[in-house]
Amino acid sequence: MPATDLLTDKAIQATFKAVTAAGKARKLSDGAGLVLDVRPTGSGWWRLRFWRDGKEGMLSLGTYPDVTLKAARRKRDEARAAWANGEDLSERRKAEKAERARKRQAEDLEAAGLPGPGTFEFVAREWLENKHRPAVSEGHAKTTQTRLEKMVFPWLGRRPIGEIEPPELLACLRKIEARGALETTHRVKDACSQVFRFGVSIGVCARNPAADLREALKPVPVRHFAAVVDPDGTKKLLRDIAGYRGNPVTCAALQLSALLLLRPGELRRMEWGWVDFGTSTLTVPSEMMKRRRYEKEHGPDHIVPLAPQAVAILKELHPLTEHSRYVFPSLLTREKPMSDNTVRSALRRLGYGNDEMTAHGFRAMARTLIAEELEVAPEVIEAQLAHQVSDPLGRAYNRTQYLAQRREMMTKWADYLDQLQCTTEGS
Repeated sequence: MPATDLLTDKAIQATFKAVTAAGKARKLSDGAGLVLDVRPTGSGWWRLRFWRDGKEGMLSLGTYPDVTLKAARRKRDEARAAWANGEDLSERRKAEKAERARKRQAEDLEAAGLPGPGTFEFVAREWLENKHRPAVSEGHAKTTQTRLEKMVFPWLGRRPIGEIEPPELLACLRKIEARGALETTHRVKDACSQVFRFGVSIGVCARNPAADLREALKPVPVRHFAAVVDPDGTKKLLRDIAGYRGNPVTCAALQLSALLLLRPGELRRMEWGWVDFGTSTLTVPSEMMKRRRYEKEHGPDHIVPLAPQAVAILKELHPLTEHSRYVFPSLLTREKPMSDNTVRSALRRLGYGNDEMTAHGFRAMARTLIAEELEVAPEVIEAQLAHQVSDPLGRAYNRTQYLAQRREMMTKWADYLDQLQCTTEGS
């Protein structure tokens, strides 16, 4: 057994005087790892040296004279007994420190009128910041945050997340459902479900009560963008577009909506810098695509092969809008793209109601007719539509695949539309 209790109060006091006079710190050992670090300032630190798994460690036992020699020895003996029982005092100290910090934080938040740790709002905001926002676009994250702040936090925000039961969450969701906002109700439920799952992962709740509400809410009616998807209707639409007497930039946007298979937002924000007349391609930057944030930042650009008809329209349009970075600039300022309502309004002027044809409907029209009339392989169509598809090799998107097939498809599609538009009645 190592020698212990080597120090006396008298010896400690004498050492302090000597250290103060010399201005140089000194260590005193009381045995069994207990050391007093004597400082010239007149105070000292009790430290306990120990070894675990062959490595030396140091545990602080407090300051002298606040912690007396007798108290320091008691702490040493308690620590050694704990180690003998396999307890990790360093980890216990960290846990105790974290708990004290948590309590102080809770007290500070309560004093400021804010929800404390462990409440639904506190956990939800942690999920928003650390999990949701890094994974989605900023607009998506903001929408989710606003929904939670307005539709959930007022009723469940201050509740301990581990005490919330399915009926309580359902009552909150019923308030949204009662307004007829069925899709929003389900989106809020999904957001709450992710918050609860996050809570389970960090140990603040044991289960996800949102999972029990799968059949409790009214279903969202299936909605599809209105679209013309038959040859006869498409023929009439193309002829109506050809006869459009509005702004020539808007007319070009209508024509290219049918030819390029882009989403309306991608089309209206198209830039001349994306167009390569030499290779007859349009390259949509990854960050402009409909993707999750990581995919926007790290995914490939989307390549759109341009049929000769599309190239001709763009070349004719170029002298009109080359002064702007945008192919379709706003009618009010060349510094912004056209409004997201421009193509829709043009369709209304042509006599197509919201239940007949939409700007997004051009994609549905192309997907249907290319598959049914041109018999193109579905994976080629989906690649051109920039849809996320299953891939046996683990790729989330096939945008860089089938480029030769997509170029052939886009040309056949443009030729088909020309042929359809020129077909006489009864042919």
